[in-house]
Amino acid sequence: MSAPFRTAERGRIDRSFELSFTFNGRQLTGHRGDTLASALLANGIHHVTSSIKLGRPRGITAAWAEDTGGLVQIDAPFPEPMMLATTVELFDGLVAHGIPGQGKLAADADPATYDAMHLHADVAVVGAGPTGLAAALACSRAGARVVLLDEQTEAGGSLLGGTETLDGLPGMDWVAHTVATLAADPDVVHLQRTTAFGHYDDGFILAAERRGERSDGTNHRGNEAVARQRIWRIRVKHVIVATGAHERPVVFADNDRPGIMLAGSARTFLHRYGVRIGSDVVVFTTNDSAYLAVADLHDAGVRIAAVVDAREQPGATRQAVCADRGIELRSGALVSGTKGGDRVTHAIVGDDEIACDTLLVSGGWNPAVHLFSQVRGALRYDDALGAFVPAGELALCSVAGAAAGEFDLGGCLEAGTAAAATVLKSFGLPPVRSATPTPADPTPTTAPAIVWFVPDAGTEARQFVDVQRDATVADLRQAVDAGMVSMEHIKRYTTIGTAHDQGKTSGVVASGITADIIGRSVESLGVTTFRPPYTPIAFAALAGRSGGSLFDPVRRTVCHDWHVAAGAVFEDVGMWKRPRYYPRGDEDMDAAVLRECAAVRGGVGILDGSTLGKIDVQGPDAGVFLDMLYTNLMSSLKVGMLRYGVMCGVDGMVIDDGTVMRLADDRFMVFTTTGGAAHILDWMEEWLQTEWPHLRVRMTSVTDHWQTFPVVGPRSRDLIGEVFGDVDVAGEVFPFMAWRDTWLDGVPVRIARVSFSGELAYEVNVTGWHGAAVWERLIDAGRKYDITPYGTETMHVLRAEKGYPIIGQDTDGTVTPQDLGMNWVVSKKKADFIGKRSHTRAENLNPMRKQFVGLLPVDRSTVLPEGSQIIERPDNGELPAPPVPMLGHVTSSYRSAWLDRPFALALVKGGHARIGDTLAVPIGDELVPVEVTGSVLVDPEGARRDG
Repeated sequence: MSAPFRTAERGRIDRSFELSFTFNGRQLTGHRGDTLASALLANGIHHVTSSIKLGRPRGITAAWAEDTGGLVQIDAPFPEPMMLATTVELFDGLVAHGIPGQGKLAADADPATYDAMHLHADVAVVGAGPTGLAAALACSRAGARVVLLDEQTEAGGSLLGGTETLDGLPGMDWVAHTVATLAADPDVVHLQRTTAFGHYDDGFILAAERRGERSDGTNHRGNEAVARQRIWRIRVKHVIVATGAHERPVVFADNDRPGIMLAGSARTFLHRYGVRIGSDVVVFTTNDSAYLAVADLHDAGVRIAAVVDAREQPGATRQAVCADRGIELRSGALVSGTKGGDRVTHAIVGDDEIACDTLLVSGGWNPAVHLFSQVRGALRYDDALGAFVPAGELALCSVAGAAAGEFDLGGCLEAGTAAAATVLKSFGLPPVRSATPTPADPTPTTAPAIVWFVPDAGTEARQFVDVQRDATVADLRQAVDAGMVSMEHIKRYTTIGTAHDQGKTSGVVASGITADIIGRSVESLGVTTFRPPYTPIAFAALAGRSGGSLFDPVRRTVCHDWHVAAGAVFEDVGMWKRPRYYPRGDEDMDAAVLRECAAVRGGVGILDGSTLGKIDVQGPDAGVFLDMLYTNLMSSLKVGMLRYGVMCGVDGMVIDDGTVMRLADDRFMVFTTTGGAAHILDWMEEWLQTEWPHLRVRMTSVTDHWQTFPVVGPRSRDLIGEVFGDVDVAGEVFPFMAWRDTWLDGVPVRIARVSFSGELAYEVNVTGWHGAAVWERLIDAGRKYDITPYGTETMHVLRAEKGYPIIGQDTDGTVTPQDLGMNWVVSKKKADFIGKRSHTRAENLNPMRKQFVGLLPVDRSTVLPEGSQIIERPDNGELPAPPVPMLGHVTSSYRSAWLDRPFALALVKGGHARIGDTLAVPIGDELVPVEVTGSVLVDPEGARRDG
């Protein structure tokens, strides 16, 4: 069935090509060249969705990105939220539904490809309407390199939605000829479907090109060979902004009903898409432009019930438009409200209610100065236009045509040519003279009336300034009553201008209404700042090819395949895939971890610790450099030994910990946490390059070069001694925190006596080329000792039992070494190190700071949730009335095989002095008593570490 509101002939759509689509569960048809909005209107659908706060019916209000009501979610072929029906090109198989301001992200990965392009040119012309085409053509003829950008599907701008002629021919014939001429110039890049959404210093433009779901029959969604969208990064010597203007509404009671639309957009739907937007139309205008829609709609068979003109005396020519067609003209009148439900049914004019199914509104035009304003171009208020226009030109940017306040077609063509001539002169290129096409004789114009809203104190809560945000005149008045006089403050208080159209229709209107409320001029009040992006841009487009593993790289150790074969369950740690635990049979994580912990404490276990950050630091001043970074001395470390160290920020708070291995007098290996590796290298380089450039030091990351395998447990000495027979593993020969170099079948291996578990342990370090082979050699040799591979979860339990903190889990950026009970790691010999002075701040010496302690649930069964708050234990065992004073929180919590009970680590106010106290942890409605202990719960004497 043909769409009931489709005209018989008009429009630039391809009527021979029918497209099927579904909206809100209803099967409909449209044509190639339609947008989703034009297809809906052709089918008589105005009610698209409901408003975000009030749930009021909302519909399409404009023909492009300035639309405020046609927000939809694309459901198929792939979910995509927050799309404007006016900018979605209709394609076969499209499924969509209206959304009330908030969409739903897709649950599955986007199959489409996104890309980025870089382009350099002399001139960028933004907008392929009459002004932009004239400017681009003039620049091209003079030999300049030109990039022409336009967001529509085809060039033409305002000519796409009208009947204007140039040199006696249809305006679109001139557009076609001009586009063909530009296409023949190899120095011109013409990008349609491309929105310039950001303009930055030095002639830099960001633009988004849409290449998928096109109504020409191509659909690039999921086609890896063709990017669905591309972000263009464009650098030019000069930018000519020819972006046209947005028609603005007038605010009155119930001005948000479906069926209320901008008059110019109704004309666009008629001439571009062949759609009559209604059957019975009332037109409310303050200026001449709406009369073009009046004449064209009437001549297309639409009944114009009345024209309501706010001016007392519209021009004679405009009056004749109505008189010749028998249309009632009410001059000096205002539409004060509407009636209706899912669609407008009446326009209220004075005491009359005029029946209609569509109300067209035109409150004047706002030049689209966004790109000019984004590079801090100054704006001035034009009293005659009731709009803000550029106050002048910038060195690298000029504005022409309607964007500069010139609304006459002939004037726009001349402005484009003139702007090009000025730019060419600055380049030293003489302009090539050519004739500018001549439009039909312009109709005499009458000055517009500046009407922002129709005052009515009783309906201000239903006078919508920003339809997208349900923000009203009442909200503006409330902001003013709250003492706000800045539009920037008022914008944030009311949320006007913060939705998807970024204030294209509401921004200037809000300034006008606010100025009326305050009693100031609009010029003195100004308008809010225009910021990128001009229109919403998909995050996927901004990411380009940096998606999936290219955005969040997946790093794997050389033993990854072995872990997979062993059934490891992985977790992400600092971009690495690390085995979390190795379940056997039907074990869950708790059972597997208890088994692994018992195996390590009772025999021998092996961990893939290759993800530890490793930084090779070399140079004559390497020791001095590390002394300034760590809280303890590193320059006194002997070759062949290691030392544990802590790094602090300038505020004295712990930022990382790890070990330092001295390889030679001028060379150290710094081991960092897995997650902190990149940050710490950056931190070290920043200090070296900006504060201590005189130090003779150089460093590089070798994290990927070395694989590290801790072999841990009472039987570790036996295993290491057997595999590396030339290494004397006796404790008195190979002490704790020493390292030795050796060979295994010709492969160099470095073994270090380091323990992150409190057990006897050896860390086997080998180059990445041989890592997998050495791992398997250790596994094979360890079978006689029942060697158990263990993962990060077991590692966490083992270290927590020994009170070893994990930076970033047991610390939160507010914890000093002293808070951790690690005064011993802060040197009293060094004159200075990063953070030292902050350690003596009064607050850092406060005994009631949160300090690192252990917790033992009294019931011996409850595993405290990490992050749980800790409070005083009430005498009656009941949670006190709020506010409840919080003493701290649980940082780590596990079940211990060695202790045969759950335990936790925590940060507690004055915790070191509260050891032995009983506190409480609220879990749901229950208060769990916990005993405060020292942080070391297993082998506090350290005997197990030495075997």
